[in-house]
Amino acid sequence: MSAVELPMQKKILVIEDNTDIANLVMVNLRGKNMQVDHAANGNKGLQMALTGNYQLVVLDLMLPGMDGMDICRTMRNEKNYTPVLMLTAKTSELDRVLGLEVGADDYLTKPFSVPELVARVNAILRRSEQYQNSAKVISSEKIQFGELCVDPEMRQVLLGDESIELTAKEFDLLWHFANNPGRVYTRSQLLSNVWGYGHDGYEHTVNSHINRLRAKIETDPAKPQYVITVWGVGYKFSHELQEAA
Repeated sequence: MSAVELPMQKKILVIEDNTDIANLVMVNLRGKNMQVDHAANGNKGLQMALTGNYQLVVLDLMLPGMDGMDICRTMRNEKNYTPVLMLTAKTSELDRVLGLEVGADDYLTKPFSVPELVARVNAILRRSEQYQNSAKVISSEKIQFGELCVDPEMRQVLLGDESIELTAKEFDLLWHFANNPGRVYTRSQLLSNVWGYGHDGYEHTVNSHINRLRAKIETDPAKPQYVITVWGVGYKFSHELQEAA
């Protein structure tokens, strides 16, 4: 009788300077059969995040040394797309939205409940695994829309001969649209499909990402030809360009 192959442990990095919160997070994630490492300051945390081959980084916003925003921003600039769950003690909506916009995949506001923490972690890990599995199937397939070329294997976007620099979430949003040309998505659906699940009350995060995406890929962002607004519903990606390509 052959041995049953056990699922591989998920490797998580917790970057948190508050000892009590760090221990709470680590104990509960280890209780879910996850391997968890810890860094208590931003500089060490960034180094570990860039070199440790983690499946998720749980990242405090306020840290000694480099803060969470800068860590997340640096990771994305270094082409490190490890999912990030940001922890913040701040109640400002702007801080939470900025965290998402610099590349965090989700956030939790302190104090948080353990069940919610575990649910958020599992949701991000599921989403990441689904994305990786789909990428294995289509990793070599570039998609061409007129002058726009999206390469999922290299996570590269070309507009004609020009390379377009996108954040991790901007690329994920574009890739989702490009794989479903002509299909109309509400903001809530885009939050669910691209960010992992719904962020109630934060549909405007989609708006800001789409505005920045348009500013980078559209000749005239006020008259977009790729990401089209469907008034009263949401957005779609033009299928006409693909048919003409």
